[in-house]
Amino acid sequence: MDAVELDQLSERLVAMRQDAVVFLQQLERELETIRSSRADGSADDEHDPEGPTMSHEWSRVTALVETARADLHGLDEAVRRVEEGTYGVCRRCGGPIAPGRLEARPTAELCIDCAQLAATSR
Repeated sequence: MDAVELDQLSERLVAMRQDAVVFLQQLERELETIRSSRADGSADDEHDPEGPTMSHEWSRVTALVETARADLHGLDEAVRRVEEGTYGVCRRCGGPIAPGRLEARPTAELCIDCAQLAATSR
C-alpha cells in the first residue's frame, strides 16, 4: 500500500470513527429515554397492541449500543495501527492485507487467508 492509499484509508477511518461516536451517543440517549420511561413506572406498554414493548425496545437498543461500542473499538484499533505503522499488516501471519480487503473492511486485522482459517476453526 502506498502513502496516498494509506492517507485515504486513514482519513476514511477518522471519518468513520466520528460517525460511530455520533451514532453511539444517539443510541445512549435513546437508551436513557427508555430507562427513564421504565423507571417512571406509569407506562404499561406490555399490554399495548400498537407496537413493541419497552422491554423489547430496551433489548433492541442495548444490543445496538453493544455493537456500536465494538465497532468504535475496532475503529480505534485501526487508527492506532495506522499511527504505529502496522495498518494493513495481518496480525496473524505478518503478511500484507490486500488493499481491496481494507477498502471493503477498513478495520480488518487479518488477511483474507487468515480470516478464512479463523472462520473455519470456530
